[in-house]
Amino acid sequence: MSSSNLSTAELSSGDCAGSKLSTSVYPSGALNMLSREEVARLSDATQEVGEVLRRCALAVLNSGEQGDDAEAMLREYHDFRIQVYQVNRGMRIDLENAPACAFVDGKMIKGIRELLSAVVRDIVYYHTEIQLNANFDLDSSEGISNAVFEILRNAHLLDARREPNIVVCWGGHSINSEEYDYTKEVGYQLGLRGMDICTGCGPGAMKGPMKGATIGHAKQRTLPGHYIGVSEPGIIAAESPNPIVNELVILPDIEKRLEAFVRLGHGIVVFPGGVGTAEEILYMLGVLLNPANERMPYPLIFTGPASAADYFVEIDRFIELTLGEPARKLYQIIIDDPVAVARAMAEGVNQVREWRTEVNDAFYFNWLLAIDPIFQRPFEPSHANMAALDIRRDLPAHELAAGLRQLFSGIVAGNVKPDGVKAIRDHGPFRIHGEPAIMTALDKLLRRFVDQHRMKLPGGAAYEPCYRIV
Repeated sequence: MSSSNLSTAELSSGDCAGSKLSTSVYPSGALNMLSREEVARLSDATQEVGEVLRRCALAVLNSGEQGDDAEAMLREYHDFRIQVYQVNRGMRIDLENAPACAFVDGKMIKGIRELLSAVVRDIVYYHTEIQLNANFDLDSSEGISNAVFEILRNAHLLDARREPNIVVCWGGHSINSEEYDYTKEVGYQLGLRGMDICTGCGPGAMKGPMKGATIGHAKQRTLPGHYIGVSEPGIIAAESPNPIVNELVILPDIEKRLEAFVRLGHGIVVFPGGVGTAEEILYMLGVLLNPANERMPYPLIFTGPASAADYFVEIDRFIELTLGEPARKLYQIIIDDPVAVARAMAEGVNQVREWRTEVNDAFYFNWLLAIDPIFQRPFEPSHANMAALDIRRDLPAHELAAGLRQLFSGIVAGNVKPDGVKAIRDHGPFRIHGEPAIMTALDKLLRRFVDQHRMKLPGGAAYEPCYRIV
């Protein structure tokens, strides 16, 4: 009997596109050795988190396939089902009408089997061990950080033996070929310097650095490399994990996902992107602007090829207008020089190592990073909440950054998340307002994103804004 597949069915057509397959697989990784009681709890929990589990499982089964239309994928595989069962040897995952591209000759691709196991592990773990556990206070800042820690530890991403070397790479999933090649070159240079890569796990600027780093790691014989993908249920269907990801973790919401990035990583490189990348930038700047983090080194580099220089000029101007000069001092902009980026990041990570040694903070989880609760509480991008956002420059800088982060998060939801897309279709665009100078700059920035094809609708349709500035 195969260790990964119990039985297979014939493909419903001759090629992968639209083809489906029903089969059963044994999980891998942390789920391959469980007690009967643990398996029973997993099986029961999958009934309660069924739709979330189904969507995320479908996303990883489409790993490596092009496309960012989550609704189209869900329609095409509307009859996909996943169920967890207890068997004598532990746990079995039954799949009905799964995408055939996840299989080779009827057997599930090993990497996809690992990603599928990670989905089951994380979604069920949060539901059974954290969300319903009275010992976790998810209304307090400390309780939220502890929950993020527990999820990462359960995913085996925290290793006390490792030196600081995780570089988080942010950027758009819809970037042009020149920008994509540049992300690969930066990843290669980071890999040559022993850095591991953590991204949002999707295509584009999330895949390129990992692809480049694989070559750098191979040349330096620093194998196996760690290619960490951090996602959440609302976005994973639009940004399915790329095939290079070998360590996947699913956080329950975007706020915990962002906290996982900044506590797990030792430095951040930002490539060109759209509103999602702007959200990430504002989150990081808002956290670093907290006076409690003033002494803490945290390298933050914006970079892209020469053709992307204007993108960072616009971002820099917007930050200067809204958050001021103190925020601009928190990052470097390095254009068209992957070697300089890698050298600056290596030096920055070395400073992180020295500082954490001095203050006795863990290398594997940045406990001392102060994150204000406004950055941790889940923001529901409803029409009412978007209209209620308070955007003005007389707020403390970190509070304004939090409001802007929520605004961009809502636009991401309206652009690509299935629930957000449906809300826009049913009720029209979000109405956003604030201080006129900021709204003018915001409108200009978003229009630039559209002109540069960084705000694309799934399926290649012309972009129709999901927001209206009033």
